[in-house]
This record gives sequence, C-alpha cells and structure tokens, in this order.
Amino acid sequence: MKVLIAGDYCPRDRVAAFFEREDYASVLSEVRELTSQSDWSIVNFECPVTTSDVKPIEKCGPNLRCTPRGVEAIKWAGFNCVTLANNHFLDFGEDGVKETIATLNYYGIDYVGGGLNIEKASSVYYKEVAGKRLAIINCCEHEFSIATASSAGSNPLNPIQQYYTIQEARNNADIVLVIVHGGIEHFQYPSPRMVETYRFFIDAGADVVVNHHQHCYSGYEIYKGKPIFYGLGNFCFDNPSHHKGIWTEGYAVTIDFKSIEPSFMLHPYSQCTDEPKVKLLRSEVFNNSLDELNATIVDPSKLQIKTEQYRTDHSRLIGNIFEPFYNKLFLYFRYRGWIPSFVGKKRKIAAIDFIECESHRERLLFWLHH
Repeated sequence: MKVLIAGDYCPRDRVAAFFEREDYASVLSEVRELTSQSDWSIVNFECPVTTSDVKPIEKCGPNLRCTPRGVEAIKWAGFNCVTLANNHFLDFGEDGVKETIATLNYYGIDYVGGGLNIEKASSVYYKEVAGKRLAIINCCEHEFSIATASSAGSNPLNPIQQYYTIQEARNNADIVLVIVHGGIEHFQYPSPRMVETYRFFIDAGADVVVNHHQHCYSGYEIYKGKPIFYGLGNFCFDNPSHHKGIWTEGYAVTIDFKSIEPSFMLHPYSQCTDEPKVKLLRSEVFNNSLDELNATIVDPSKLQIKTEQYRTDHSRLIGNIFEPFYNKLFLYFRYRGWIPSFVGKKRKIAAIDFIECESHRERLLFWLHH
C-alpha cells in the first residue's frame, strides 16, 4: 500500500482565481501525476468552505475560507481524503464546519479530524486500501478550533487520549497513521516537546507520524524503525506577502507499507512563487537543507539550542501581551526597544505558572474570554 501525504492547502488569492474559472491544471497538473502513483492520497484542508455571508469567529490571525471549487480542485488533483484537525477549520463557526463536511461528501472526499462534536472529530478513520486496512488518527494543537461535546471543530492534541485511540486502531487495522497539526510557525524545527510526543505515539503503536502547520518544511527521523516527519510545509497556500523563501517550499511524502518497517520517498516542490502553481523539484539544495535539519532533530542539545534561540529572538513580542499598555503606538516603541519592559520578575514567574500549568492555564483562558 502506497499512501501520499501533503501539507497545508488553502486556495486563496491567485490560486482561488484559477479555481473559480475551473482551471485546476494550471496549478495542480504536476500534483495529479504524483497522486496517480499512490493507492491513497491525503492533504490537509486548511480552511472551511463557505458560500454564504457567515460571520467569522473571534480569534488571533486570519479567518480563512474557500468556495466549493477548493474541494473540486483537490478531487481533480487525485486526493481521496483530507485532514480537518487544524487551527482554521472553525474559522467560520459551526456553519462553516457543516458546509465543509457537506461539500466534501458531495465530491466524495473522505475526511478525518473534524466534526460537529468531539466524538465525531476524534473518531478513527478506517479505509480498506490495496488489500490492507488503514487507520488514520488526526489531531491538532489547541488554537481556536477545538471541538467539544456539544460544539463543532477539530480533534485536539491530547497524548493520553491519542494513546487509547492508537490502541484501538492497532487492534482494528493493519496500519496506523497519526497526522498532527502543530508547531511554531515559520520555525523549521520541532520543539523538544513535539519530538517527545511523536516518539511516544510510535511507542504506543503508530507506524508513522506526520506533522504540518509551521508554513515551512522541517526534517524527519527514523525512530525504532518507524518514520516521523516533523513538518511538510505548505502544499498550496498562496500569500501575497510570501512569494519566495521557506513559505513557498515543502515536500509531500509517499509511504510504502509493504513491510513491517515502512519505506518512503520525499517529493520536494515549490508552490505559489512567481507563478501560482505547485512545481515538483529535483533540488540538491533541498537535500542539503534537509540533512542539516535531520541532524539537529536527533541531537537533543542542538535542538534545545535552536529552540531556545528562537524563543529568545521572539520573546519581546510575547512580552508585549503582558505589558500594562496595549496600543499601536506603545507596541511600536516597545518592539524597537525604545522603552523598557514593565514586566518584573514576579510577573514573569506568575505568567510562566499560568502558561505552563494546564490547570492554571485554564483559569487564565477563562479570565481572557470573560
């Protein structure tokens, strides 16, 4: 069984213009050739489908959306299934979730990781493919999209719950694939916590773990004979502010489950650069970059240094959240270091406690929402 997995897909801007004209070949012709070589193909559907004037939810970051042409395009490209556990699935509330699911059903695209409540969103996806039973578990980090017992959304990352779900899948399928949406945006390394969690999923019984979300590709490792991919990057995600650089680079992966230890092939590509299309690459530069990423990922000390350096470089932006003033002028001067921080040590310690402790974080989020 060969399964192709691709990263973040959001048909917007130039890509959306092509799709609304039903011109899918100009953007995805090379992808169609790739999917035809696999038994099953999966892509992360990074935006809800909405055709009516639906009110967006309140959140940080953009509220993404597409029309049914976005689903028709991936159908044309040869994708069979989408993952819905991501931080944009609930951008237009329950109405957006309902229309997305209805559109996927209409075009015959399977889905996993999202639903009208947590029970449906967390369900294991089972599929008979090439004579084997495939199980897919899809979850995402907590960020404005999580389903509850009575509300729609995505399946949350919860290693305890995922452990039991993997056990269920292991008992009912030949192959268990875990796909996670998480990580630090625009940072090409997983955090040590991600490495620990994804290795745990392998220990729990998963055959492969795949991650996306960061809008840039990361490396991979082989852990106990099983591959873990820490970031596929954007698959097709046009952005007028990013027509070059890591935003436009990524890879899909074909996993071959013909033996106990799965093998794989990477398919690097560029996407939405000067032209709004996905172009497969044969790049030595890509391979060299991937080698460097992989070497850092498997070295805990190097990975810790990379992670801490990134957090240090971006700590000022996080600190602004807790400053006593919050307006554009203050943030302008504070960001440039022209005025000192008003956050003392005690407040920093209190903030760490409220952020790192799950129970205290729940209290903090409750206060912020009320």
